[in-house]
Amino acid sequence: MKKISTFLNNGDINRFRIIIQILTFILLMYGGLAHISISERIPTFACPYNPASGGTCYLIAIQHQFHTTWANLASYSGVAILKGLGLFLVFFLFLNKAWCGFVCPLGTIQDWITGLRRKMGFRFARYEDNNFKRLKLIKYILLVLLIGISLSMSNSILGLPHASHDMASPFCQVCPGRTVLPLFAGDTSQLVIDFSSPTTLVMSALGMIVTGLFFVGAFVKKRFFCLFCPMSALQFIFSKFAFLRLTKNGDLCTKCGNCSRVCDVGIREIADDVISKNIVTDDCMMCFKCVGACPEKDCLKVTFTKIPLFTATEEGFFKRYEADENKEIKL
Repeated sequence: MKKISTFLNNGDINRFRIIIQILTFILLMYGGLAHISISERIPTFACPYNPASGGTCYLIAIQHQFHTTWANLASYSGVAILKGLGLFLVFFLFLNKAWCGFVCPLGTIQDWITGLRRKMGFRFARYEDNNFKRLKLIKYILLVLLIGISLSMSNSILGLPHASHDMASPFCQVCPGRTVLPLFAGDTSQLVIDFSSPTTLVMSALGMIVTGLFFVGAFVKKRFFCLFCPMSALQFIFSKFAFLRLTKNGDLCTKCGNCSRVCDVGIREIADDVISKNIVTDDCMMCFKCVGACPEKDCLKVTFTKIPLFTATEEGFFKRYEADENKEIKL
């Protein structure tokens, strides 16, 4: 067991993550061609608008389920919502927010754009702390809106008129997953502006704008779209119940800042907070780069039902550091 533990702790987490990303990208993007369908409740982006999709994002299901009257919501529709949420949680409890870092197709595409930018030699943008905190609110606003707008199609909320049924699944109409992911299956049908009604015109045009921002933003800032993702907000609500954990022993932290410097979404608390044990925040995608960059033994740790999977060690840190140095020399 000690040899296995040493092997894992000294391993290259980034290489392992890239392999998993490629495998899950193929599964979620092209699984449908082999008649594979994981679920319609998975906690990551797998767009049903992609004709070859091997699974479906839970956000479209939850929007359809909330498209019902208050009376139905208090009866059979409410039970259906609880069942759907339950299946979502079964998936989520095992991987926690690692769905974002290891599985999400949109996240993988953003990482590929990051790799392109790095090869081109451009520096990445960074946010000031105050701006970063304000941006964090957007994902929660979008989560509330996608549920609220869906409800308002069949109910009057705060005395307002019913929302147009042309909005269908409101978030999906503006989500870059709807336009970007089908492209990998050779489907360009979503790259259009729908003139069939004023509502579809506005929503489809907004979707095209968001798609443009997705590519530009990912080129400027690592994991740009993840900062606004309502799926990330939904996941964080339940993250404390997940079996997979990212923990910190603040007594061992020297505040060297390595963990926050390698974090793709720029989380400062991971270095500054020496009190909290559970350090998964709403922006964390559990890529575990922070653990690999930590030189202090047992300071940062990845566990599954309290069983250590990947732990910060001095030996592992220097092995990864030397490997990265050799890569730079070869380049």
